[in-house]
Amino acid sequence: MRNELIPDEAVEQAFDWLRDHAEHCAEARAHRIYLEEYRKSLKAKIMKEHADLALGAQEREAYASPRYVEHLEGLKIAVLNDERFRFLREANLAKIEAWRTAAANRRAQI
Repeated sequence: MRNELIPDEAVEQAFDWLRDHAEHCAEARAHRIYLEEYRKSLKAKIMKEHADLALGAQEREAYASPRYVEHLEGLKIAVLNDERFRFLREANLAKIEAWRTAAANRRAQI
């Protein structure tokens, strides 16, 4: 018996999306994590360039560096992509779960 609230085709599309985008989701997550971790290395490299300054001044120079700001812009894009894929993945999983619940409820009514 078909589930009238969520068509079978919509659930198939959700499964297809999950399968077809798994690699893209993983790449987006990997890129985000890499940039989050590299931020620490970049800060250390820039601070090292200002080793003649006090530690607080080194940190200030690192955070004010155009390279650091540019890196943050890239990180922003990586987070956006990762979160977009995460929300789309969750939406497709929710659609599948809602379909399963409705199908189970229909079977229980029979």
